[in-house]
Amino acid sequence: MMRTTVAFLFLALNFYVYHFFATTEVLPARTPLTRFPLALGDWRCPGRESMGPEIERNLGVTDYLVCTYEKSGTPDMVGVYLGYHATQVRKAGGGSNENMIHPPAHCLPGSGWDIIASRKIALDLPGLPVHPAYVNRLIIAKGDARQLVYYWYQERGRVIADDWRKIVDLFWDRATRRRSDGSLIRFTVPLLQGDEARAERTLQDLARQVVAKLPSYVPN
Repeated sequence: MMRTTVAFLFLALNFYVYHFFATTEVLPARTPLTRFPLALGDWRCPGRESMGPEIERNLGVTDYLVCTYEKSGTPDMVGVYLGYHATQVRKAGGGSNENMIHPPAHCLPGSGWDIIASRKIALDLPGLPVHPAYVNRLIIAKGDARQLVYYWYQERGRVIADDWRKIVDLFWDRATRRRSDGSLIRFTVPLLQGDEARAERTLQDLARQVVAKLPSYVPN
C-alpha cells in the first residue's frame, strides 16, 4: 500500500514538473528494431511476428521485435519481445491511449496465464548497462502448460525490475534529463516436463546473445 501511495504521489509530481518545466523531450538516436538480427550464433528466428495495429496502439509502443528463436539441432526455442517506447508521455486526448509500458505481471493474467512463482534474480550479461542487474523471473501456467519468463525494464542506462521504481526513475529523468524513453525486455521459454534447470540454461544462452546487441537499439 505504501509503495502504491508513493508511486501515485510521484506520478502527480511528475505531471506537474513535466508540463510546467520540461516541455521539450530529448529523443536519442538509435537503430530501429527492424534491423535486429534474426540469426544469433546457433539461434535462428524464422520470421518477425506482428501484433496488429490495435494491439500496437493499446501498448503505445514505438518500435518492437516479437520473434521465436529456435536453436539449430535441438528442440529449444525462446520467445523474445523487445518493445521500445520513444516517449512515455500520455498522448493527446488522454484516456487509455497512452505510451506507458504495460507491466507484464498485470498483462499476463489478462491473457489467461497465472503467475505461480515470482522472484528477482541477478543477471550479469554483456550489453547490460549495470552489473549485475536484477530482473524478474516468473513461472506462469495456463492449464497444463508452464513457461519460464524473464523480464525487466531497460530505460536510460538503468535496468529496473520493480514497477514502482520505474515510475520514480521516469519522473526524475523527465524532470532532469527531458527523457522518458524506455523499453521492456522479455524472454519466454516453455518448461518441458517441468525441467526448470534446462529452461534456465536455454533462456540464458539466447539472452546472452540478444542483450549483447541491445545498446544500439535501446539508448542508455
